[in-house]
Amino acid sequence: MKRSGILNAQLSEVLATLGHTDLLLVVDAGFPVPRDVHRIDLALAENLPDLRTVLGLIADELVVEGVVRAEDVPSHNPRLDSWLHESFAGAEFTTRPHTEVLGDLARDAKAVVRTGAFEPWGNIGLYCGVDAPRWFGGEGVVVPEQYASKV
Repeated sequence: MKRSGILNAQLSEVLATLGHTDLLLVVDAGFPVPRDVHRIDLALAENLPDLRTVLGLIADELVVEGVVRAEDVPSHNPRLDSWLHESFAGAEFTTRPHTEVLGDLARDAKAVVRTGAFEPWGNIGLYCGVDAPRWFGGEGVVVPEQYASKV
């Protein structure tokens, strides 16, 4: 039996397949997941599991280089936005129109993880990164400018 971390087999498998720049979307209970997108449905009941718990567990296992959310999040759900900035410190934050999050962004995701969250604008995209010190920390390795501050 696995000792710790994410126990859900589907989610654990998807996380293991993600590479640099891949997008994982973690969404609320009401998100319209496109039919042709890999869907991991964790929703059991209202706020079970909640968005922050799922994102926190994923953050423990994934190198996140970028976070994208609807442009409404900073003004319409500032507590979520603050939590995201604390939880993914060092990541680049961007926004997109809500309709793009529901459409194009969802179709671009390698997978969509549906939570039981009843969280307004609770649809968050995570772009995978690399562990810069481990990748570029070797002697004689040229560190790309975008990672220089992280090595």
